[in-house]
Amino acid sequence: MSAASAPSPASPAALRSRRLALGVVATGMLMIVLDGSIVTVAMPAIQQDLGFTPAGLSWVVNAYLIAFGSLLLLAGRLGDLIGRKRMFLAGIAVFTAASLLAGAAASPAVLIAARFLQGIGSAMASAVSLGILVTLFTEPGERARAIAVFSFTGAAGASIGQVLGGVLTDALDWHWIFFINLPIGLAALAVASPSCPAIAVSASGRARTSSAPAWSPPA
Repeated sequence: MSAASAPSPASPAALRSRRLALGVVATGMLMIVLDGSIVTVAMPAIQQDLGFTPAGLSWVVNAYLIAFGSLLLLAGRLGDLIGRKRMFLAGIAVFTAASLLAGAAASPAVLIAARFLQGIGSAMASAVSLGILVTLFTEPGERARAIAVFSFTGAAGASIGQVLGGVLTDALDWHWIFFINLPIGLAALAVASPSCPAIAVSASGRARTSSAPAWSPPA
């Protein structure tokens, strides 16, 4: 390959923006995976406090899984149409708001509804996370490192959730297993808006990024 055809190195500002975007996506996934494992530890305390029946308690998990599984593919397609960054930020916002509702729940119905909303937010954010990374990191080496960080964050979140769930439930109460998502979600939203470029998908199916703050609709 000649020097003229070699790809030009990314500017320091572009590298910093991509790394911040990786941090935001990884943080969002950490929060989602963490919540999935942390809830299972607090189930006995939730049952005792809210008066769940054994059959009703299963809906604390089932409501989340039903919403997540049924909307994952749809969220991915909508992310292609309206922009992956927009879908990711909306998912994190929905998940964070639902976490506040779940933490404040005083009845089984409210908690189950909040868990359903958490599943919706999780599907919205998860469906486009890898697409964002693949679009931002085009070099094979950078892409491999970004995906490795993303995968490690998800694996670590599942392990941390088991420990953190017990600590929060014993030291405070089960409400805090949901409230812990609030600072994480708000921090991700605050950093994501300026750091992640807009990502849209053209009619040909090719993803593109834009450094402009406004969203670019698909062609």
